[in-house]
Amino acid sequence: MGDDFDFRTMLSPRPKRRRRGNVVPFRRPAQRQKRSKGVNLGSLVAAGIIIGSGIGWAALQYGDKLPGWPVAASSTSLGIGCTSPKVLDGDTLRCGFTRIRLSSIDAPELPGHCRPGRECTPGDPYASTDNLRSLVKGQPVECRQVDTDHYGRAVAQCSVHGRDLSCAQYQGGFAVMRYGFLSC
Repeated sequence: MGDDFDFRTMLSPRPKRRRRGNVVPFRRPAQRQKRSKGVNLGSLVAAGIIIGSGIGWAALQYGDKLPGWPVAASSTSLGIGCTSPKVLDGDTLRCGFTRIRLSSIDAPELPGHCRPGRECTPGDPYASTDNLRSLVKGQPVECRQVDTDHYGRAVAQCSVHGRDLSCAQYQGGFAVMRYGFLSC
């Protein structure tokens, strides 16, 4: 080691830098965690589960006292009554929010309703629809549900003043017997 090396300068603290005029010393910005703008998906799912659980609990506890949806049809587990049904086609009615398929018959499908590969009933779909419309026009319809089809419709035996609608459609030639037994 040479004569010019001084241990005292090496061990002494460095002098602090001073500002020079308006110049601000450069500082590296602190690392920040990226935050997404919007709602956290986890908290949204948790809130949905909590709200759904509360609604389910209330339905179990107070289900008989909760107000129902206003529906034109009154339904029980055995029957569906309808004062003003809407005819959708030759074998389907709508009572309020309930779609009802007449049991044991199949009527011709309206244009565009017959799926490819399906053998649809031949005949005039408009005449079939018009006949069912004339049978129920302004009359209360009473239905007894016997099944539910794969479209979620109630399959039912329906009548107007004691006259079976499936039998009336079949006997008039507006539908064919299918999907069960029909006794007219």
